[in-house]
Amino acid sequence: MRLSVIALSLGSLVAAQSGPWGQCGGVDYSQCLPGNAPTSAATTTPIQTMTMPRTSTSTWTSSRTTTQTTLSTTTRSTTTSAGPPPSGTAIRGVSSPVYHKYLQNLDGKAVLGPEANQAKFIIAGGTIQMSGTGLYLNIDTTATTSYKALTFGTTPNFSGWGLEGDTIITTQSSQYGRQLNYVMCGPVGTDSYVVYLQTGSQLPTGQGTCTNYLTMHLPCLC
Repeated sequence: MRLSVIALSLGSLVAAQSGPWGQCGGVDYSQCLPGNAPTSAATTTPIQTMTMPRTSTSTWTSSRTTTQTTLSTTTRSTTTSAGPPPSGTAIRGVSSPVYHKYLQNLDGKAVLGPEANQAKFIIAGGTIQMSGTGLYLNIDTTATTSYKALTFGTTPNFSGWGLEGDTIITTQSSQYGRQLNYVMCGPVGTDSYVVYLQTGSQLPTGQGTCTNYLTMHLPCLC
């Protein structure tokens, strides 16, 4: 019901505002032809034109700057020098009575003595050579006893020396087989002990106190 009232009201409003020209149509269109303008004056409502102010348009330009970084790689050349020839290493005892006594030459005999008099040795090719002297650690191969004196000479007479870890041994392929024990007697000279290779249980006599089953080693590698 409410919709019908609204429609009726709108129709009346349109008919009232259309005027004579707006009523052309229906059965007879003759009144709308030229010269047949409707007699009644139509009230024209002037149309007001609203001019909207121009709004300036700002255009934002985004400028992107790209920075390119070039990494430069520098190659360094390292020259390794061969250095001086090896000077050798000390050889020492590790248990009493030769604890931290060092192998050295005493009038051609091999002894373990004070650290201050220690020698350095180069172990290579089955020989042990005292550095800077040209002397080699030899074994008295003429001895018939199970203990055999160690001596120093300018010519090596034994080429079966080797290392087992840091222990000085005669290798299995040598004429004495694998031996790592020594007999040491003394003291002689300045608190030194004469060294013999031990291949059995015999002990020297007339050499002070002799101790067997001693070993010789390179300085601690730990």
